[in-house]
Amino acid sequence: MPQILPQNPVALRLIQPNAEQEKKWDPRYSPVYFRRQLELSAEPAKTPRDLVIWPEAAVTLWLGQAPKIQKLITEAAGPNAQAIIGIRRFEGARIYNSMAVLGQDGRAREVYDKTHLVPFGEYVPFGSFLSKFGIYGLAAEDGAGFSAGKNTGKNRRLLDLGKLGQVLPLICYESIFPNMVHTDGPRPDWILQITNDAWFGKIAGPQQHLAQARVRAVEQGLPFIRVANTGISAVIDPNGRILAQLSMGVAGKLDADLPGHFAPTFYSRTGDWLMFALLLGAAGLLGGVLRVRRFKKMREIF
Repeated sequence: MPQILPQNPVALRLIQPNAEQEKKWDPRYSPVYFRRQLELSAEPAKTPRDLVIWPEAAVTLWLGQAPKIQKLITEAAGPNAQAIIGIRRFEGARIYNSMAVLGQDGRAREVYDKTHLVPFGEYVPFGSFLSKFGIYGLAAEDGAGFSAGKNTGKNRRLLDLGKLGQVLPLICYESIFPNMVHTDGPRPDWILQITNDAWFGKIAGPQQHLAQARVRAVEQGLPFIRVANTGISAVIDPNGRILAQLSMGVAGKLDADLPGHFAPTFYSRTGDWLMFALLLGAAGLLGGVLRVRRFKKMREIF
């Protein structure tokens, strides 16, 4: 088994508010869940935290709409800790599902916009195309659903957390796509996913989502940190082992150290090219076998 290489020490705190999907956006309940996250963030730790992470859409306001609210988050995280939150933002009529790194002043200094959106859940497919024919109200640029971020391939953007490393960000179900974790640029130090799996209720979706995260960790040889609204939040090492987790339906915090990493894996260097080559080779081999069998049958006839 490859040797796990040490990371720079990073003390993490993962926040799992367990906000019910039916109440999360209700003005009567959203302040309750926000205070819960603040309190969990501010609870004393055995060792000072370097990074406090909230899940997808943890803040129901718009990014930059309430600087004082964002400042409360960084204050709860601690004087020497960074904070990462899930929050929505907008540019003109476009709306984004985002992950923001907050500075000590509460302002966002790094932002990642979700790239792989859920069809019909976050946007209407072909909405922009239909607007060209006078069918308006379905296009993302008109504010109908979310717009996708520009963060793929060579444009894949890492979040720079300074001494805490370069982080590859994922939001929601982006973790099920191997190409979303592969980058053509510098290799990240670790992978971070924030998600809200409350949509699934009590069916197997969250467990399947967690299993996919473990596969991504093994593929890339990197630690994978998963922060989920209702669970399952987890710290996963590059072997795909779950070192610590918060169960489904539990509100709480998870304090853990960032695991180490492997040297770059074969898959992290090649991506899906090998798979495509094997598929082409298999198709060519099958075609050759079929041609030989057909040729033999023709000889028997004639």
